[in-house]
Amino acid sequence: MTRILFVCHGNICRSPMAEFILKALVRAHGMEEDYYIESAAVSAEEVGNPIYPPAKRCLTQHGVPFDTQKRARQITAADYGRFDRIILMDRSNRRWLERILPGDPQKKIHMMMSYCGLSRDVADPWYTGDFETTFQDILSACEAMLTLR
Repeated sequence: MTRILFVCHGNICRSPMAEFILKALVRAHGMEEDYYIESAAVSAEEVGNPIYPPAKRCLTQHGVPFDTQKRARQITAADYGRFDRIILMDRSNRRWLERILPGDPQKKIHMMMSYCGLSRDVADPWYTGDFETTFQDILSACEAMLTLR
């Protein structure tokens, strides 16, 4: 089983979107037994808060189910041992993560858009307001991720 943890700044927009997009894709491909998927934040700012309403709306518009009880949590050093891949949304997340997880000896940490062969960040819709572009970026990366297995 491949254990994946998506990480963004607050765990209320991009990383939960990625969590539920990948869960939907995995379910659609009948691979639920092959993956365990969660999401977390590098910051403690939003801990305990639900998914941001515009992110929920975007997922709903695309028919992606999500857990209405999902609450933001911060990544811990113990998560490095619990997950096979830790996937970050942007370079700022990497800088924050380095304070929590000093080093990546097992090469588990990846940038989300690297799965599409791109070196750019997934834009943060908290600032851009563009949840659709974020959704499409995440969807493309998740689809590519499944082809790599």
